[in-house]
Amino acid sequence: MKLFPIFLVISVTILVISCGKSDKELAAEKIQLAQLVYQAGDTTQALLHVDSIRSLYPTAIQEITAANQLRNTIYSELLYRKQDELDTLLNKIEALEKNFITEKTEFDRYTQYIHKRQEPVRRWNKSYIQVHLDERGELYISSNYYGETQLNHTGLRVYDNDIQAKTEKVELGNALNHQSDFWETKWEKVSYTNGADNGAIEFIAENADRNLKAVFLGDEYYYIILEDYDKQAIKDALALSKLLKQKISLEAEVKSIQSKVG
Repeated sequence: MKLFPIFLVISVTILVISCGKSDKELAAEKIQLAQLVYQAGDTTQALLHVDSIRSLYPTAIQEITAANQLRNTIYSELLYRKQDELDTLLNKIEALEKNFITEKTEFDRYTQYIHKRQEPVRRWNKSYIQVHLDERGELYISSNYYGETQLNHTGLRVYDNDIQAKTEKVELGNALNHQSDFWETKWEKVSYTNGADNGAIEFIAENADRNLKAVFLGDEYYYIILEDYDKQAIKDALALSKLLKQKISLEAEVKSIQSKVG
């Protein structure tokens, strides 16, 4: 921001002394201004100056060529930075992925990340909070109840002493509120998608070192203490979710910049 007044003065000065000059001279000054802005680290403004030369000074052929070269230089440096950033990000993703197994069944549109401590085969008869993550970085949790009494639960509250987070209510009959019988026991699963966790995911991740409890909210209340490995699974999944979304965004930026380098 401190550099803006300097560039403004330079721009006004160039405009004042440019009266009566040829397109060639004006284009050369525009390139000089673009270089100054670029060297100061403002690639956006530099590119705006460079890209305007062809339309403003169509007869300045040599300068248009020079402007194109500067444009390629800027985009090449941007591409290098973004690729380096992407490589660093991929290394972080690879490190976190070691905690998950991936799966894509005929019912899945996207590859699913399943935390190794929450594989369904190990938790089928337990009441717990499950985390769900896919390759897009989309993330949600579900409350899984297994017991002798029907809860008809529609929500979840996670707490410790005076801090808490409470999900939105998922009504009975909603496709995201599923119930079934297993021999003489009841099984209920409520999924809090599209932000219906209401901050519970971040709450658990940020307070994973605390003795968090959860209550399944329904016709009857059912309490559990969150296991350390479930809290860690949610914490890992949240971190990986953010990285996967950054990856998608960075890959799009790299692709866009690559199309402009020529």
